[in-house]
Amino acid sequence: MIELYYWGTPNGLKPRLMLEETGLEHRIVPVDIGKGEQFRPEFLAFAPNNRIPALIDLDPADGGEPVRLFESGAILQYLAEKTGRFLPTDLRSRFEVMQWLFWQVGGLGPMAGQNGHFRIYAPESLPYAIDRYTRETARLYGVLDKRLAGREFIAGDYSIADMACYPWTVPHAAHGQNLDDFPHLRRWFEAIRERPATQRAYVGVADSYAPTRKLSEDERQVLFGAKPAP
Repeated sequence: MIELYYWGTPNGLKPRLMLEETGLEHRIVPVDIGKGEQFRPEFLAFAPNNRIPALIDLDPADGGEPVRLFESGAILQYLAEKTGRFLPTDLRSRFEVMQWLFWQVGGLGPMAGQNGHFRIYAPESLPYAIDRYTRETARLYGVLDKRLAGREFIAGDYSIADMACYPWTVPHAAHGQNLDDFPHLRRWFEAIRERPATQRAYVGVADSYAPTRKLSEDERQVLFGAKPAP
């Protein structure tokens, strides 16, 4: 049994996509980040960065104590190795996938996240920040669009690299991006959106970066300040 400690953010949805694709027996444990549940001591015991997602595998392959993981990229790699799916075993193909997984973790996610923050969540409009992160998101979309020219998925077959990148392109409109400007990315995006596992993963998920999203001051402090919820 896998326990996925989760909230419906792009990073949270990455391992949820993987669990739906593989059919691994799992249980979703909601962690309401707007209420500060990510600061609870029992969560911090295995997710010290107070971020979702986190995972506990109660039945690891080595038969030992439960495996506890935080960081979405590490979780995706772990699940791929556990199941033998969505991560090739030959050297070159494996690192094709891994480099694009790291590209998402180090680039697309943080830049699109800052884009969404300054567009949707910041208490005041900062044109420099909005322009800076909108342009960088567009640059990264361009990198991905070029990569997808002539190939169905990022590293050939559908992989954890695609599962990592897709949730960060779902809020493209809120991030000031038009997929018509990126035809190869749009084709890839639409193909993943239609996968049954994707549709299952997104049932009931609200758009984290919807322009209508409003936060109370307490929620803002919990999410973006230094104030843990009591």
